Amino acid sequence: MINRRASFGLLATASLALASNASAQNTQSCAVFTPASQASATPESALQRLKDGNARFVSGSTVNCDLRMQVKDTATQQSPVAVVVGCIDSRVPPELVFDQRLGDIFAARIAGNFVNTDILGSLEFATKAAGAKLIVVLGHTECGAIKGAVDNVKLGNLTAMLGNIRPSLEKLNYTGVATSKDKVLVQKLADQNAQDAVALVLRKSEVIAELVAQGKVKIVSAMHDISTGRVSWFA
Repeated sequence: MINRRASFGLLATASLALASNASAQNTQSCAVFTPASQASATPESALQRLKDGNARFVSGSTVNCDLRMQVKDTATQQSPVAVVVGCIDSRVPPELVFDQRLGDIFAARIAGNFVNTDILGSLEFATKAAGAKLIVVLGHTECGAIKGAVDNVKLGNLTAMLGNIRPSLEKLNYTGVATSKDKVLVQKLADQNAQDAVALVLRKSEVIAELVAQGKVKIVSAMHDISTGRVSWFA
């Protein structure tokens, strides 16, 4: 006959062990990047970190950290491992989408997630000066800026801004009248725009091109599905 008291004791011990292990893993996950931990990271490990983070985001198992402690730990220094160029869209905050916290990633956000001289300078700072190992250009589905570029919207400074996206539309060799009502076209342009941004970075920034050639930095493009939260990665 099984001793119930002993069984309960074993269960309690096992539960405590699991809780302790989970706490240890959480503490490790919440540790902010330092110059040493940033230096030991690789472009590949940085990419895997974001992939794992997005998987947690999608599954609803995000890590809960003490952000007040992270404020304290990053008050005098920051050593982010990656930089994300994303859209200003309120549904695609990169820190949440990749389940990252204070001091983990740089985030440059602009409607349409395109790259211009100012963004290039920001990326050069993030990588060459501040040590980030990964650049991600993150597009997303149902992007208003992409739709505006398709419709060739004319509105104040928005006109010039959308002009940064229009060259990617021309590459699609679309026949007929382009309209944002064509969801297939809108998504094709979002995909093309994200991938063109990567090519532009390598073409326009000798600093980053050299870091990539040396294997010190990796640059990739990705697409965030706002209906699922999932990020897919372009080859």
